[in-house]
Order: sequence, then C-alpha cells, then structure tokens
Amino acid sequence: MGNLADRIEEYLKMILDDAQEGYVVLQRGFLAEFFSCAPSQINYVLTTRFTAEKGYVVESRRGGGGYLRIIKLGLDPEGKFQRLMAELIGEEMSQTRAYNLIDRLLEEEILTEREAVIIKGIFAERLLADLIPNPNELRARLMKDILANICRDDVNN
Repeated sequence: MGNLADRIEEYLKMILDDAQEGYVVLQRGFLAEFFSCAPSQINYVLTTRFTAEKGYVVESRRGGGGYLRIIKLGLDPEGKFQRLMAELIGEEMSQTRAYNLIDRLLEEEILTEREAVIIKGIFAERLLADLIPNPNELRARLMKDILANICRDDVNN
C-alpha cells in the first residue's frame, strides 16, 4: 500500500475530492492519531505534496484549537497554471513584467481594476528597492502566491 506519506497523501486527496466547497478543515492531531504517527509526519506531507505548484494552498494554525485547511486550486486539466508560474514568473520578476501580467489579468477580467491598482502598488520598485536586496525575487514569490489564491475553489464559486 505504499509508505506512510503516500497513504496520508492519498487519504487527504480522497477527502478533498469529496469536499463540495473545494477545501477541507482538519485537526493535525486527529490526522496524526488516525495514522499513528507524529504530527511532524503530517507537516512533511503537507509541505512536500500539497504545494501551490501542485494545485493546493495549505493554511495552518497551531495550538490546541489549531487547524489545517487544505484548499484545492481551480486548475484546468492541461496544467496551464503550473506552466504560467514556471514560464512567466520563474524565480525573479521585474516591475515591468509584473505590471504586464497584472494588466493581462485585468483584461481577462480575472482581477478588478481596484485589485490591479492595489497589487501594482505592492509591486512598485520605489517601495521594494530600498527595503530588500532582491526585489525581483520577492515580486516573483508574491505573484505566485497571488495567482494561487486567485485559483482557489473555495472563494471563486
């Protein structure tokens, strides 16, 4: 039946497929107990197998009342989202490239004009250049996260 990480992944994907909302909320402790493993094993599966590049966003809150929310992103069968992140964004993104992509998302009516203005403000060179050594790297990471959240099934239905 595969190793423990495979079984945890398979279980989580199965309950995600059954979820009507496009996400599930679980207790890390419950999962660890269910699979007779340490919570760190659950964390390992989440950080390696449920990434934005693979079509998921994981939100986590630790502690007694903590939870895990696993959100399945709205991705097409051809994997256009993954290709977009890999090809267009890469590891670094200039302000010009970021603005061009934001304009495209606006043209496609994926973003509202207000959202586009807000995101452009966050990506502005004048804001980032003095704060961090490599603003292009931060811009790329932010854009990937923004795109992942745009594709969330739980907020786009």
